[in-house]
Amino acid sequence: MEILNPSTLTDAFSHLIAQIAVTPPGARLAAISGQVAVDRAGQLVGRNDHAGQARQCFGNILNALTALKAAPQDILQMKIYVVRHTPDLIPAIFGAGADIFGDKWPVCASTWIGVEALAMPEWLVEIEALVALP
Repeated sequence: MEILNPSTLTDAFSHLIAQIAVTPPGARLAAISGQVAVDRAGQLVGRNDHAGQARQCFGNILNALTALKAAPQDILQMKIYVVRHTPDLIPAIFGAGADIFGDKWPVCASTWIGVEALAMPEWLVEIEALVALP
């Protein structure tokens, strides 16, 4: 995948996101559905805890990548939906992602979307990803 941060756009966030992510020629794409803070057994993880829920969401994304035989650097785009977003949640949620991905944080096209609610009232974070398959 080619990551582009043209000089005509800010590079203030380039350690976390790419302004433009381009798939390699002939790449196949996989869309990972929005992952919420539900573990394999269907149990909610991190009730009333944005960071705890984000950690489970990122873990679910990593599990989906493994099933695809892909890696974090293959993520082309991530969308992060956050219920009752406030700026103080940013470090906690990105910190949860760092806990899961470590030094393999997926620098990709990214959108953070504050929402009023998700499909279930106890869900606080949902993360979806578009992946360029190797």
